[in-house]
Amino acid sequence: MAEATATTDPDPAAIAALKHVGLVGGLTETKVSCAALGDRLDASTQTASRRLQTLESAGYIERDVVGDGQWVRVTDAGEAALRAEYADYRRLFESNVELVLRGAVTGGMGEGRHYITLPGYAEQFRTRLGYEPFPGTFNVDLSEESVRRRGEMAGIDAVPIDAWEDDDRTYGAASCYGVTLVAGDERYEEAHAIVPDRTHHDDDQLELIAPERLRAALGLDDGDEVEVRVTATSRADEPGEGATEEEETGEGEVAGTEAA
Repeated sequence: MAEATATTDPDPAAIAALKHVGLVGGLTETKVSCAALGDRLDASTQTASRRLQTLESAGYIERDVVGDGQWVRVTDAGEAALRAEYADYRRLFESNVELVLRGAVTGGMGEGRHYITLPGYAEQFRTRLGYEPFPGTFNVDLSEESVRRRGEMAGIDAVPIDAWEDDDRTYGAASCYGVTLVAGDERYEEAHAIVPDRTHHDDDQLELIAPERLRAALGLDDGDEVEVRVTATSRADEPGEGATEEEETGEGEVAGTEAA
């Protein structure tokens, strides 16, 4: 689990501008004038220019300004932001959304063991995921296509892991997505992808945690191809959808009995 770092994401208005850039060919490269973009956004030329500047500062586009406009290309980070928007709309109109990411097993830098076992994280894993993770992360080097699709994870329900602090420093928040890890004919279902809210790691690496050492459970080595199937999940310490009020409060016939 990587250490969190602070950054600022573009606001919804800038994301709307990013969408329009993509629609006119910006995923490869396209020529854009601020006047034309302003017309599409129902905004002034100056406002359109500021939104492009915001997107460039965030690393979502690259620009080459010329005399009669500018050449604009949406970066990988910008495409990931658009895919996250797409995933949100899928949640509105589709049920049981599953995202399939592919990649190869790779070694980590040893940070996972340290962060996973820190008490502020470990207690949340036990209560919210329902298990104590193996002390370390299983790392997947994502394929180029999966790196582009990774942004869709933002539209899938995940278990939040809150930020916390000790006497020395503050540790960042993260999200845990329910995943099934597939390798050939073998699969492991009780695992999670852990994604820090802010990280200095590139998007081409995905970290998984599970109650067991995944390499040993599935007999995997560096370079082995795997598939990570991401689906919506919820906290283990909260009642599931459709639970009755008695189940939520613990009242009813079994209230006051000791758990087995």
